[in-house]
Parts: sequence; structure tokens; C-alpha cells
Amino acid sequence: MSVYLAVFIVLAYLVWIKCIYYWHRRTLVKSLKHVMNILSSKETNGADIRALVVTAHPDDECMFFAPTIIRLVELNASVHLLCLSEGNYYNQGSQRKQELLNSCAMLGIPDSRITIVDHKKLPDDPKAEWSISLASSVIVKHIRAHSFNMVLTFDGSGVSGHANHVAIHKAVSHLAYTGQVPSDCCLLSLVTVGLFRKYLSFLDLPLSWLLPSCLRCIIGSQGYSQAKEAMFCHRTQLLWFRYLYIAFSRYMFVNTFQMIPQGPKNLKIY
Repeated sequence: MSVYLAVFIVLAYLVWIKCIYYWHRRTLVKSLKHVMNILSSKETNGADIRALVVTAHPDDECMFFAPTIIRLVELNASVHLLCLSEGNYYNQGSQRKQELLNSCAMLGIPDSRITIVDHKKLPDDPKAEWSISLASSVIVKHIRAHSFNMVLTFDGSGVSGHANHVAIHKAVSHLAYTGQVPSDCCLLSLVTVGLFRKYLSFLDLPLSWLLPSCLRCIIGSQGYSQAKEAMFCHRTQLLWFRYLYIAFSRYMFVNTFQMIPQGPKNLKIY
């Protein structure tokens, strides 16, 4: 009897996941409209979205943000990438820049929408303390130059805890707090989950669906294949544990975001 019950529970869980994929495809545009209309009363559809994904290193875009990029591109949104380093920690910067371009092409972002920053004060180094004022200056100039109405980046834990990821969140939060971001631009941070959930693969979808978030982006098997191929473009990074990440990370299937609050606009942080 217990075996039949276990089989029933497993099948019911898989059916639930299948339903989540179906519901998500029907509700994603509605969720995007809700997120965008928090800061603007203008009606929003996919083609109206000018989204900027801000990352620290080549490979962040597919390791952590692939579901979001793939879904936004499917909705005909204009998706751009700003990478704040060229990934030169092991003196492979030029090779990693090309890998990033190849990965983005696989995800649907053309070269013309990719900006890679090479600044000596923003090195690819988990021990480096990035200048928040410098990082925020680079980001806000990019936002204003291209009139983005959505910015997506890491949260305060940076998914992997990498200091460069955390610095980007601090920089964007600084911009939000000091009112330097245009009022019609919403700022979203990628939710960091615990180690157990991080490696549940697609089995984490029910939890991601039930827990509160302002935006969810989920991909199925076809999207996962696309994300996996993007990861394979980063050949310099394909150590043995990367293959485990590709196989088991829930970030290859789902992204959940929280809003980065804006204001008060009359204060400055030094």
C-alpha cells in the first residue's frame, strides 16, 4: 500500500509541475504588466519592454538569468546585457568575452545589445571590493542612454555569494535609494535560495510558484536545452562541477524576482 501511495504522490507532484508550466505561459504577460504598472500606468506588453540584465562576469547570464532572458525574448522584448567585467581572473578575458557573445546569441541577445566593461577598478575577483559609486555610475549611464524600463540583477546574496555579484546589487540599490533611476524603470533582484533548493532542478518549481515573488520566469525542456547550449559556449568554465550545475540547478529552469524599492529620492549616500 505504501508503494502505491508513494507512486501516487510522485505522479501528482509531476502533474503539478506540468500544470505550473501551463499556468505560467498564460500568466507571464499579466505578471509583467503588473510589475511594470507599479511604477507606470501605461499599458505594457512584451514589445514595450526594454530590459537590461546587469551581471558581473561572462557566464552569469546563462548560469543565473537564462529563464528570464529566454522568456523575454520570446515575448519580443528588447533585452540588453551589461557585464561589468570581462572575466579575466585567470587571464582569459579575451576568450571569455567571445564566449559571452556566443552564449548571448544562443539566448537571443544580439551583439549590438551587449556591453562588456573592462575597468581596472572592477576586476573579476571574489576578493576585490568593487567601488559602489563607480559601478552605480556605469549602470545608471547605461540605463539613461538606452531608456530602459526594466533592470534585472542579483539580490543582496548574489545567488552564489560572490562579492562581485553582491556589489552590483549594492550599486543598483544605491541608485534606487538616491532616486537616480528614471521613475518609469522598475528594478528587480534575482532571489537567492538555500543550497537544498538550489540543486532541486525542476522539482523546485512548486515551491517557487507558491512562495511570494513579484515575477517568475519558467522554461520547459526546450528552453532548458537552449540554456544548456548557452552554458556550453563558456568552454573555459566547463569544469566537472559545472556539469553538475547544469544538470541540477533550479536556476536553469526558473527565476524568481523581488522588487528593489525606490526612494527616498532626496537623500544622498557617500
